Amino acid sequence: MLVPLTREKFEQIIPLIANGPQYAHYWGKPPDFIRRLLISVVAVVVVWLFGKLLGEGGEGLVLLVTVMAGLYWLWGPIYWASMKNATYRRFKYSGFWRGRVLDVFVTEELIGEEQSFNSKGELVVVENRERCLNLILEDETGFQAEIQAPLRRIHKGIRPGDPAELLIVSNQPDLGKIDKISDAYLPVQNLWIGNYPWVQRDVFIEVSKALDDRQGYSN
Repeated sequence: MLVPLTREKFEQIIPLIANGPQYAHYWGKPPDFIRRLLISVVAVVVVWLFGKLLGEGGEGLVLLVTVMAGLYWLWGPIYWASMKNATYRRFKYSGFWRGRVLDVFVTEELIGEEQSFNSKGELVVVENRERCLNLILEDETGFQAEIQAPLRRIHKGIRPGDPAELLIVSNQPDLGKIDKISDAYLPVQNLWIGNYPWVQRDVFIEVSKALDDRQGYSN
């Protein structure tokens, strides 16, 4: 099932400014925080040196930029998540998609590489891999979508046949060509599956419940 959404509702579901889960996603792990903190420190030093060149005339501007640079570690996740949201908000049309889980499987994905030297002084490349959950979703028309996310214990209850919902975006008024999909919501388990939390979850669930009330839909 695919139900077109109004532009107003679409912009509520994909927020302009990062929400809590999106901020947490870009906050990342301790190495990500340390990286942002180092950028903040370097940026403050650069702005301070630039301020010295300007002299007293630009003290107010330098102070403002210094504060902003020094707090990059804090506001950086908001900026990057909001920029990511903008890649979806640029699409003109959207729809609420509902189908079921067709298949569930686990893969091991390469997420990065690290270079180091062994005891003999030889360069060694270490691959960082992560086990991922993969879902193949399908609706009554035969349309299929694939969702991937890092594997977690809470995923063990997902089974083929479970209802699944997500947001689709398109530049065609009839949604004939689906350009992007969001993370998927599994209402039976109350789980969100995806690599990035695209949607404003409370609004998305409100839309789902409204469709249930209107169509008498039952999972």
